[in-house]
Amino acid sequence: MPISELKVKPAHLITGENAEEQAHNYLIAQGLKPVLRNFRCKLGELDLIMSDQQSLVVIEVRYRKTDHYGSAMESITRTKQSRIIKATQIYLATQKKDQAIRFDVVAISGNGKIEWIQNAF
Repeated sequence: MPISELKVKPAHLITGENAEEQAHNYLIAQGLKPVLRNFRCKLGELDLIMSDQQSLVVIEVRYRKTDHYGSAMESITRTKQSRIIKATQIYLATQKKDQAIRFDVVAISGNGKIEWIQNAF
């Protein structure tokens, strides 16, 4: 394949993938069990789906290099929350599980600080 045909991922996508990997590893270390990564549907994407002993946990991963324009947590608007909830409903329609659901956020800052907010919304 000629070099001109190689597709290079934009830096922001690579950064996002790295943040998701960091969050995934962090949550496993905290005792969560992986279920699925990057569930996509017409309404959007669920970054991480994991489980703890009581609940299915849907995790939104947010990375912010700086808080200059707001924190990672502040970037999850009501509209974003609504899309995550609707995408979760689509995911659940494909499953045979009857389990409590929890929505968490993992916010990662440019200095490497990880903040895990359980029951974020």
